[in-house]
Amino acid sequence: MAKTYKRHIAKTITWRIVGTLDTICISWFITGNPLTGLKIGFSEVITKMILYYFHERIWFNIKAGVTKNGDSRKRHIAKTVTWRIIGTIDTMVLAWIISGNPLTGLKIGAIEVFTKMLLYYFHERLWYNSNYGLSERKNRDINP
Repeated sequence: MAKTYKRHIAKTITWRIVGTLDTICISWFITGNPLTGLKIGFSEVITKMILYYFHERIWFNIKAGVTKNGDSRKRHIAKTVTWRIIGTIDTMVLAWIISGNPLTGLKIGAIEVFTKMLLYYFHERLWYNSNYGLSERKNRDINP
């Protein structure tokens, strides 16, 4: 598969849209304040896009996680877990700073672990089946 940055940038943007909407809803629910939800959600747009882009670049170069029969689900689960660790820490810190309450950050982070892992896994599966940004795809199971 030819290396391309266009695909990683597109994945970064689409994931950030999904992730930000989820964070806004969770933050609003936890704080009871839609403005706080918007502040927390939009504050992480830049940090998460940068972190996600580098996470994608690292995983693009890792060849692990594909079985001999071509199944890539283990790889996508591993990517989901590593991204969620990074993303949750970022969200908890930002929510704490914006709300002024560390417990708010912990609550938002705890809920996000579940919602974001599920959303991220399906996002990965959708992108795995897409050829967008790839000039060629010789073995789609090595580098989704």
